[in-house]
Amino acid sequence: MKNTPEQLALQQIHVVCQGHAETLTESLQDMQLRGLSLDDYKNLSKADRRLLDQFAYRYTRLQDDMGARLMPAVLKALAEDIAPLTAIDRFSRLEQLGWLPSAEDWLTLRQVRNQFAHDYPDSPAERFERLQAATQAAWQLLEVMARFHQKIVAIEHRTGT
Repeated sequence: MKNTPEQLALQQIHVVCQGHAETLTESLQDMQLRGLSLDDYKNLSKADRRLLDQFAYRYTRLQDDMGARLMPAVLKALAEDIAPLTAIDRFSRLEQLGWLPSAEDWLTLRQVRNQFAHDYPDSPAERFERLQAATQAAWQLLEVMARFHQKIVAIEHRTGT
């Protein structure tokens, strides 16, 4: 069976997001092994900074690419008309279709990411607290990505792509 342009676009962004998810998982595992404390966070080594940069980059990229590219591609591949939908409407539609556990939770994950990636509090304790929240949110994001992955693979299996 020949792939539609929508299916091809979905396959392409799916591969990109899977790459982000795999590297994010590795970063989170490395962070767990490192066991960074508040005291460590106040005096980061070069290796720690690189690890945190890798985490921040992949966390941000995965969430951005999922929200801006993967989710619209899923809806298009499912023959949904997304032109009139706002972002929150797309999230709600994905929730209705069983792809997102909760549109509201997705927005919360975005809010945590925005606070972590764009706000730079002066206090090391507050920055460390945001890192902890981002770490928890990243694990939740990976769960959402795993759900999308399973459903995309199921679609590909049904369509023979």
